Parts: sequence; C-alpha cells; structure tokens
Amino acid sequence: MASLGNWTVIFEDKMIIKQIGDAAGSYIINDDTFWGQSKFSNIWAIHYGTSVTSDEVEYRDTTPHSSYVDANIGDFSQFSNKWDAAHLAKLQSDWDNDNIEGETEAEKITRLGARPTSYSS
Repeated sequence: MASLGNWTVIFEDKMIIKQIGDAAGSYIINDDTFWGQSKFSNIWAIHYGTSVTSDEVEYRDTTPHSSYVDANIGDFSQFSNKWDAAHLAKLQSDWDNDNIEGETEAEKITRLGARPTSYSS
C-alpha cells in the first residue's frame, strides 16, 4: 500500500476510513451504484491527504500510482460525504438505543444532549 493518508478508500471492500481527527474510524458503504461508477473501475485504493501526493491513488493494473488530482475522479467530498452520512446514522442509532427504563425524552435529552441531526468531517 501507499503512504498512509488522512483518509483511505478501499474499493474492493467498499470501505472509507477516516484516519485522523474527530470520530476516526471506518465504514463499509453498501452502495453499488456509487462504487460501480466507470471512473473507479481501475482504482484499487486511495490514500487521500498524504505527504507523498504522487502516491495517493493506487490502480488495479500496472498504471503507476498518481496524485488524487491527476486521477481526475472528482472532488474528494464524494467519499467524505458518504462517510459523514454513515457516521451520522451511527450517532443517531447510538442515541436512539441509549435508553434508561422510565426515563422521559426530556430527561434523555438532558443526559445525552439533543439527538444528532448532522455531522461534517
């Protein structure tokens, strides 16, 4: 693999990994329409935000690694937005499932804060 980036995208696993910062972690994005775009057909992995930009995009064939910009596959937000949506769904699920028997909704909000409605990396 290439040098570690702030984000890693592994196409074979349909996984987007946030390597650093708030809520770092990975999500599998089950969206075949997204992953099946022809612009991704030869990409093995992306290591976005590395100090070695020529090593950001790895290809499935013998194409030399390239920078994200040179790969010409669109803005990286197409990946970070998918990760953010998956993370928001997790935050909401965690909130929904963190219940104490007999607790009112107002008490739950006092204990946990309001139910998350957005998340942005």
